[in-house]
Amino acid sequence: MHFKDKKSSSLSSAELERYSRNMLLPEIGRDGQEKLKSSSVLCIGCGGLASPLLMYLAAAGIGNIGIVDSDLVETSNLQRQVIHGTEWIKRPKVESAKSRILAINPHVNVKTFNMMLTHENALGIIRPFDLICDCTDNFQSKFLINDATVILNKPNIYAAVSKFEGHSTIFNLHKDSPNLRDLIPEPPPENLLPTCSDAGVMGILPGLIGLIQATEVIKIITKIGQTLDGRLLVFDGLKMRFKELRLEKNIDQDPITELINYKKTNVNENFESSSIESISVKDLKNLLNKECQKYLLVDVRTQLESDIESIENSILIPLKNIENGQDIEKIRKMSSNKKLYIHCKSGSRSTKAIKILNRHGIDAINVKGGIDEWKKEGFK
Repeated sequence: MHFKDKKSSSLSSAELERYSRNMLLPEIGRDGQEKLKSSSVLCIGCGGLASPLLMYLAAAGIGNIGIVDSDLVETSNLQRQVIHGTEWIKRPKVESAKSRILAINPHVNVKTFNMMLTHENALGIIRPFDLICDCTDNFQSKFLINDATVILNKPNIYAAVSKFEGHSTIFNLHKDSPNLRDLIPEPPPENLLPTCSDAGVMGILPGLIGLIQATEVIKIITKIGQTLDGRLLVFDGLKMRFKELRLEKNIDQDPITELINYKKTNVNENFESSSIESISVKDLKNLLNKECQKYLLVDVRTQLESDIESIENSILIPLKNIENGQDIEKIRKMSSNKKLYIHCKSGSRSTKAIKILNRHGIDAINVKGGIDEWKKEGFK
């Protein structure tokens, strides 16, 4: 890893006072604090994991912080994404985070990238930074980040959370370090695993795991302690228990030499997702406005999600009632003379529901993007 010359990052009197508790630690000292100031860290994703990570890195004196995210702050984010405030709802997450970072520490340089990370821009965005923190919530992004950091030889501080569990590790720290493909060789199907917006997450959990990421960043930069290189730290919030798994580099793995456009990779081909007919929310809205009596719209989310927000005239039948067969015949009867459309929050649960219904001889059409896309279009 490359750090700038120490003379160019000498600490001001204000910084000496601000970081005094860091420098009292003999393992860090003034030399370590200057390394923190001269370092650069890129955080990809600006949600639950990134919130504590960014705030504590800023407080610790990381001199240069980059943030990549294309999302706007939503009310449902605030339960766990504590870097954002109510006043930032409907405004860019990267700008909200930058404002909070500078309020914590005006000595930090913050560069924002209000965009999605793609196979076209990833190398250019990642290249200038010393360390990369993966705070994303989907496998397409995680594999893209992994491959880019391997190609550029950048350490990747990785983490993921779901429901009450989370885990973290470090990829690509040294030439013999494992990377994500040593843990998961290929990206799983896009709709196989639920996101936090589908399955939920205890708000405190990404805070805890994000702090582990921040701790590892500081240790790597200052070259102290034992890092999570080659170790996967797993946390169970319900049992309040940590466990550790060993990770090793697969020497037989094909080298990573170029980035893949995962958006075009048919990772669902073994799950027949490509054969499912779908409709956009705009086209669905037009149909429902014209002759709604000819169509049946089924919502497969939970009762709680439906209570919070729902599409008018939709019928709630939770996915679990389709999985256990409880409401299969009910759907068959209700849709006997109607065209059946299925929606959820973003599309994963509706896809699963349609596959089950297909096995029972019931045809259905998936609403692309679910209620999330419905809201983006401003529909009520």
